[in-house]
Amino acid sequence: MELLEKTLKQITPPAEIWREKARQHILTLTMPPWALGRLLDLAVDLAGIQQTLQPETRRKNIILMAGDHGITEEGVSPSPKEVTGQMIANFTAGGAGVCVLGRQAGAAVSIVDIGVDADLSGFGDRILHRKIRRGTANFARGPAMSRAEAVRAVETGIEIAQEMSDRTDVFGTGDMGIGNTSPSSAILSVLTGLPLTECVGMGAGLTPEMVKHKVEVIARGIEVNRPDRNDTLDVLAKVGGLEIGGIAGVILGAVSRHKAVVVDGFISTAGAMIAAKLCPASVPYMIMAHCSAEPGHRAMLEMLGKKPLLELGLRLGEGSGGALAMPILDSAAAILREMATFQSAAVSGEGNYRK
Repeated sequence: MELLEKTLKQITPPAEIWREKARQHILTLTMPPWALGRLLDLAVDLAGIQQTLQPETRRKNIILMAGDHGITEEGVSPSPKEVTGQMIANFTAGGAGVCVLGRQAGAAVSIVDIGVDADLSGFGDRILHRKIRRGTANFARGPAMSRAEAVRAVETGIEIAQEMSDRTDVFGTGDMGIGNTSPSSAILSVLTGLPLTECVGMGAGLTPEMVKHKVEVIARGIEVNRPDRNDTLDVLAKVGGLEIGGIAGVILGAVSRHKAVVVDGFISTAGAMIAAKLCPASVPYMIMAHCSAEPGHRAMLEMLGKKPLLELGLRLGEGSGGALAMPILDSAAAILREMATFQSAAVSGEGNYRK
């Protein structure tokens, strides 16, 4: 707990003085007030996070946390858990969706084995080997992991983000783990009190009957474990996932170094909920990439009080939505850095446009 506690103490809200400087600077730019809408809101966010009117977004890194889930024993996913390890090979070969979209966005993709139920030592330094255990236990029958393992998952994410912070301007979150929509749905239901029927979706392609079975399995897991919604680490340990804890840690570690974090979809936002519960001051640093096709994702965004940048019906995960959204950050930062002012461009009208 030492690293987690130390990190939480380091986190402060974005600097309001720099947010106000950005607002005032934007009002001097050659356009009607706030004519670029939410792009300018994002520019203000970046200025407050980085504490400068010259924010940088060039160095992007999507941290993809991978882990398996014992809950797959209950038939909650149409894919076998072996797919998790097989996808690691696809990621390292650059063939996965997030790899393609990451290249388009100029973002690196760093793959972390935090809990894959397979021996991945053969991948060498192509991935980060931070395995805590070979997959979680089946939370329909008992806790997914111990509290100590949950803490280790969060602290692993913190360590990775802090180690990379000197060479990263913007972080992204990504995930891989067959069955991981089940713990994400459980976390949402426990933390918000929403009925599971509003939290559980089709995941990787379930039929309506399979979705009904999934709801029943998750409900049994919550009943068996009785996670304490007022104890975030208890929720993570009892019904969560190793990669979800790792994502929460990446967010907290990045935030402690004043870095923006582009949060992907349903699984990543479950990690963001854990981070937010552990440290509410981390929320303003989170930029929500998109609203997933998973029905519970919108409820997660509402809980966090956040608006997504995109709404494209995505449900791939991996950090793919984050990669799609990252160029929007590039544009927001560039407007703040490069757009001419009325004075520099010798354009009349600044006095009429200022609020």
